[in-house]
Amino acid sequence: MTLSAALVVPAVAVMPPMRAAAAATVPCPAVEPPMPPPDTPSPPPVDAAERKVGGDGLATSGLAIPPAVPTPPGVTATSWIVADLNSGEVLGGCGPHERRTPASVQKLLLVAALMPRLDPAELVEVKREDLQDLDPGSSLMGVVEGGRYSIESLWLGLLLRSGNDAANVLARVGGGGAGRQGGVDAMNAEARRLRANQTHAATPSGLDGPDQYTSAYDLALIARATFAREDFRRYMQTRVATVPAQPGEPAFEITNDNTLLDRYPGMLGGKTGFTRLARQTYVGVAERDGRRLAVTLLGAETAPLGSLGEAIALLDWGFGLPPDASAGRLVTPEEKTSSMSLLTGLGLGAAVGLVVMMVAVPWWRRVGARRVSQR
Repeated sequence: MTLSAALVVPAVAVMPPMRAAAAATVPCPAVEPPMPPPDTPSPPPVDAAERKVGGDGLATSGLAIPPAVPTPPGVTATSWIVADLNSGEVLGGCGPHERRTPASVQKLLLVAALMPRLDPAELVEVKREDLQDLDPGSSLMGVVEGGRYSIESLWLGLLLRSGNDAANVLARVGGGGAGRQGGVDAMNAEARRLRANQTHAATPSGLDGPDQYTSAYDLALIARATFAREDFRRYMQTRVATVPAQPGEPAFEITNDNTLLDRYPGMLGGKTGFTRLARQTYVGVAERDGRRLAVTLLGAETAPLGSLGEAIALLDWGFGLPPDASAGRLVTPEEKTSSMSLLTGLGLGAAVGLVVMMVAVPWWRRVGARRVSQR
């Protein structure tokens, strides 16, 4: 029996919308955790235009699903998305564009920004600055100051063990002359390129930082970019890796902490996260019958299911929908704002005025040219 079959989704209690919204907003199915989560600061509001990225159906702080499909399972996550990475269709979501604190799923943005530019065979030395601001209780790969590690070993330490030390080293090396901050800047530039408008990185590891946010929709865009890479998928499916010995330090093994890899059918990989502010976060991708579905969730609690159990419940729901089900879509970096979108955004009066100008100016130029030629 798979873990999916063994799960029993608790009875659903409808949670009120997370923030004031229009009357048409449909509350997300939710379950109440045994212990109420701690109070956290309210995230900045999302611009109305940015809510419509991916389609008007996603412009809600509540539930977004296609018509005439089964109601998704209740979860504790305050926002989530299920999307088909192959077709780009969003199968459903809860508060898709709401800003939330990411925790370690932010590491996927580090991958998207820097994996294309770093040579996996390059050896880099760990500096004292890479280790200075790390909490010993946080997740670490286990690198030592002065040690020399390949970029590939650091990626494995980042993805298998969620190593915050590996994140700092990779960001510093990838940041060039600007150091770690340059790596963070590259992450934010990549978020803009992917059109992940609610995402802002303050730390390379996802440890809490000022104004550090993402959204379930943005994480789906980032997952689409990372899981498109063969090397990334290979790292994510590695069960055990050996980190070479360093002077005075023996070699050691790191194991993959994605407990769904061998327990959920078709699992390609996943990334967990947790901080007090973020609560539990998760990004996972599974493939069945040619469909590659991503689930992203933010603000989940450890009980009754935890982020992994909630991810399984949502993936099962997504795989149960017909292939053409769609509540929206994942945008691509190549898409440009069309003239019609511009006209819509301007409003009727301004749009009419702009159309008149677009028609009148060439006409006036032609008339002027004829008058000059007739002199």
